[in-house]
Amino acid sequence: MRLSQCHNFHDFRRLARRRLPGPIFDYIDGGADDESSLRRNSQSFESCDLVPNVLRGVREIDLSVTVMGQKLATPFYCSPTALQRLFHHQGERAVAAAAAKIGTMFGVSSLGTVSLEELRKAHDVPQVYQFYFHKDRGLNHAMMQRAKEAGVEVMMLTVDSITGGNRERDLRTGFSIPFRLTPAGMLQFAIKPMWGIQYVTHERFRLPQLEDHVDMSGGAMSIGRYFTEMLDPSMTWDDVADMVRNWNGPFCLKGIMSVEDARRAVDIGCKGIILSNHGGRQLDGSRAAFDQLAEIVDAVGDRIDVMMDGGIQRGTHILKALSLGAKAVGLGRYYLYPLAAAGQAGVERALSRLREELMRDMRLMGCTSISELSRTNLRFRSH
Repeated sequence: MRLSQCHNFHDFRRLARRRLPGPIFDYIDGGADDESSLRRNSQSFESCDLVPNVLRGVREIDLSVTVMGQKLATPFYCSPTALQRLFHHQGERAVAAAAAKIGTMFGVSSLGTVSLEELRKAHDVPQVYQFYFHKDRGLNHAMMQRAKEAGVEVMMLTVDSITGGNRERDLRTGFSIPFRLTPAGMLQFAIKPMWGIQYVTHERFRLPQLEDHVDMSGGAMSIGRYFTEMLDPSMTWDDVADMVRNWNGPFCLKGIMSVEDARRAVDIGCKGIILSNHGGRQLDGSRAAFDQLAEIVDAVGDRIDVMMDGGIQRGTHILKALSLGAKAVGLGRYYLYPLAAAGQAGVERALSRLREELMRDMRLMGCTSISELSRTNLRFRSH
């Protein structure tokens, strides 16, 4: 199977599965507990039908949106994800370059493997910096200051990860943080030697956003300590309100799921919220973001930019979310599989195919711009 034979999400996933050692593929692919939220994220779109209009004169299509003050050429963006150079040696460099090529926003994780400064200098599309809340308030301030000095436009605080989800696939293979591979896990690396060759022949793996603050001499053990010792489960709304004031720019919270929390995000001055159950990787049984979208848009959509991520596999999924009132949608696994399969060429192919899908779907819907999508285009099937 080659990259040229990949036409959709499932094709890229198959190619990534062939190329990655099993434990690393499962780290991308898996969810928490029984993975019910992971499955529901995509299934949630199935009970919603599109109602197209015809004869609307749809030669020119405008996919651009403005979200959190940032102009994007497409209504989807690349969500920040951790450890990208584990999946392909180009890592964030490939994702940022592909996002810039189509003119959309990309996110850099505090657990990213390329520095946010390097990526900010290389690309002039909006850049989001995603970080976690630390017990050390000075560290939180230092990380925000660093992002500000680098010219990052949007600060994104992940609020659903004060403790790690129970990802049993990783426990079985030993792909845990810290790294303790089981014999079966080691065998998986042995039968996919190309990954190991690429890993050892390129620059060493590092976490540049954290290395000034975390002693990384213990290798992967250090990442485990980072999650268990440095993140602060006592974080409250008052702590976040202070951060919003200090950042003094577009600030969004990722992992909001309740109307009550959405209203509080508005009250403390956030510019955006991202409805997300972390790709089904945290609280299993959590509601899918798409199922919760209308309720939150109705409550706060006129005062804050509402986005969502989780389960996006098709252009039509994006149209459904936008029709319900999302300003844009985030992609995670959608670009991680093609990254793992083929680096920058893979991510570019995946994002450009998605844009083509959206253009075609907009024409078939009878809409020339995203602002023309509305709930009149949708019908929900009763279960």
